[in-house]
Amino acid sequence: MATSPYFAAVRVHTGNGNKSSVLPTLTSTGNLLAGATMRVAVGFLLNPFSVVKAQFESNMYAYQSVTGALISITRQGPSELLRGFLASSLRDAPYAGLFIVFYEGIKRETYSMFPTTSSGHAAAIHSFSAASAGAIATLATHPFDVIKTKIQVRSEDRYHGLWRTIRTIWQQRGITGYFDGASLRLSRKVLSSAIGWAVYEGYLMFVRPP
Repeated sequence: MATSPYFAAVRVHTGNGNKSSVLPTLTSTGNLLAGATMRVAVGFLLNPFSVVKAQFESNMYAYQSVTGALISITRQGPSELLRGFLASSLRDAPYAGLFIVFYEGIKRETYSMFPTTSSGHAAAIHSFSAASAGAIATLATHPFDVIKTKIQVRSEDRYHGLWRTIRTIWQQRGITGYFDGASLRLSRKVLSSAIGWAVYEGYLMFVRPP
């Protein structure tokens, strides 16, 4: 993987000769593949918790506790714990890949236009880049978040399976049905991305050997 042309290093000049980011620099394809692969792997491990969260928060179930919800779902069989995983993967793989690609691209272009002069300036660029990338990736993948939630929460036959759910949403709501709750998810993703990536890159710069 390290020798693949997709993961070849890409040098980014920030304008003052100093490296204001210590993340590995990859090609756009490398960023896309790395982000997508890791996010799907994490999603597989955490999918049971996603199912429990979705059903516990829904008013369609009468679970008294998270533990009770987990036990009840587990008793229905292992397949219930992986319910909605395909839709989650179709959401998470593009999201992670698109986020990294846009984050690195926006950051690179912003550095070229506004050369960094301090660590605070670098943090602002990281926050702006992450917020912008988060907004783009969230809007692009939100339909699959709606589909995933429907599959995990609704028990009717018409919501069993990816294609059935897609068809049902289209028949009932049209295109707008795929963007239910987009504003809430967008605000959460934009803020968490801006804060998280600024802190992450700032920490790496702080611990980087001089």
